[in-house]
Amino acid sequence: MAALGAFRSPATSSSNASFVSRSRLSTAPRTLSFSASSLSGDHVVSRTITGSRQKERTPLIVSPKAVSDSKNSQTCLEPDVSRSVLGIILGGGAGTRLYPLTKKRAKPAVPLGGNYRLIDIPVSNCLNSNVSKIYVLTQFNSASLNRHISRAYASNMGGYKNEGFVEVLAAQQSPENPNWFQGTADAVRQYLWLFEEHNVLEFLVLAGDHLYRMNYESFIQAHRETAADITVAALPMDEKRAASFGLMKIDDEGRIIEFAEKPKGDQLKALLVDTTILGLDDERAKEMPYIASMGIYVVSKKAMLDLLSKKFPGANDFGSEVIPGATSIGMRVQAYLYDGYWEDIGTIEAFYNANLGITKKPVPDFSFYDRSSPIYTQPRYLPPSKMLNADVTDSVVGEGCVIKNCRIHHSVVGLRSCISEGAIIEDTLLMGADYYETEADRKFLAAKGSVPIGIGKNSHIKRAIIDKNARIGDDVKIAFYFECSDSELVTKRFSLEKEKSFSDHLVKYHLGAASSACSLRNKKSSLIKFVIACYLCGALWMVESEAVIINNDNVQEAAKETDGYFIKSGIVTIVKDALIPSGTGYWLLRQTHYLPNCDES
Repeated sequence: MAALGAFRSPATSSSNASFVSRSRLSTAPRTLSFSASSLSGDHVVSRTITGSRQKERTPLIVSPKAVSDSKNSQTCLEPDVSRSVLGIILGGGAGTRLYPLTKKRAKPAVPLGGNYRLIDIPVSNCLNSNVSKIYVLTQFNSASLNRHISRAYASNMGGYKNEGFVEVLAAQQSPENPNWFQGTADAVRQYLWLFEEHNVLEFLVLAGDHLYRMNYESFIQAHRETAADITVAALPMDEKRAASFGLMKIDDEGRIIEFAEKPKGDQLKALLVDTTILGLDDERAKEMPYIASMGIYVVSKKAMLDLLSKKFPGANDFGSEVIPGATSIGMRVQAYLYDGYWEDIGTIEAFYNANLGITKKPVPDFSFYDRSSPIYTQPRYLPPSKMLNADVTDSVVGEGCVIKNCRIHHSVVGLRSCISEGAIIEDTLLMGADYYETEADRKFLAAKGSVPIGIGKNSHIKRAIIDKNARIGDDVKIAFYFECSDSELVTKRFSLEKEKSFSDHLVKYHLGAASSACSLRNKKSSLIKFVIACYLCGALWMVESEAVIINNDNVQEAAKETDGYFIKSGIVTIVKDALIPSGTGYWLLRQTHYLPNCDES
């Protein structure tokens, strides 16, 4: 299967998968050759470079169709990616799967890993791959994204040349097109007039909500070597997640012969492949019998113009329409096999898991400490974080935090976070704050009975996401729960005052410490009924003890936006700028294993 080597990805991180070549791009001078067919009418001549380097012949690409950035030349002087590739990052739509994190910001502007934002991942990958002309397409809440990009990627940021740029293109209405972006392909189509002005050979189309580290330069080179119209980055995928991705079949040369976006049922089964052709061993091939699209494409400029303007002018999505369409009309669509960590973090659960994954020992799946491929972001000039008598384990702490006499375990603490004494933070992502409050501000808020930004005294937060500028009062319990098995209900006395009165027609279940080992099915079933009823009615204050049922298979979800929180996939998310008063308790209903049906006696 030597033919596959041309489109395999060299590893750029500490991945241990075995099916990809480990060779790195040589830093020595090299000549890239292009045929007339591979460049769709462009002609190749050569030039001689003299000076301190050894004399060599390198190709000069003369294109009758390309237009330079200055619009006064028809010549692309160099084939290197810094001049010949335009990066297009798709910012996505309203970000409903990540809501409420996208309530006040575009999806690419969501904070990540303590110091960063999602957009920093694809932009940094571009800069590290010498792709220096980058547009970010978005249409929702783009103010925060604009501000971050203007501060983070000014001239020369990341070491790229002065002609590079990172710019946000927001959706706009025009006399020719009064509609907003209808999908990924439509977003590119609406700005095609701008993109085609750039003197480039290819467009590099990227997603704004993926976490990975990739060498795009090798990706682009493979696209050119195979004379492809489109090259799709792909990776092996397990059966459990396969239906959530675009899947493909390839021939022995890596050409895509069949492609379907998020197939189901028989169509999904039809896309099963023997992934040993990728170099996987038999055991891993059984675990990952599909080849999935990463939503990352290199598209030749001529092919992009032809597909979006002529062949499929009504297509809105790359994955479900443009890629299958290009395959069906005989265009050369290649797969480029990527080896390394990659995660779509477009949902609350995936985003939460990916963030906490950076605390993994001894080496996380994705590391921000790889100096060969750094992740760039906005310079904030914050002081070092201060930790006073704090117990911090298996955690990542951002810049400028003040942490006092508290315990933090397996958590990510964002910049400018303030955590008060007695607090316990576990399995939690704190996004921090946009600004500091002065001591005078905090005293003024306390005098008014309000809550300063940060985590209050003796609050306990577990399995939660706390968005920026949240004000968590003292003695707040968020997702504070205990597990129970089929024969045991673990309860613990709750210290909050219960000043609410009980209605006469409701049964009061008072669970004392003696009930911590309760095994009666009928009593347990009745308790479940009561707690769930209280939960659904927003009346959990009726449960006098902290009797929290944990249900991994059927987690209850809630949208209490007026109260400042959401629950998705069993993860409590406190919205940006929310105020959670002192003494508040949020319970999360889950069960460890099986619990009897509520109708059982």
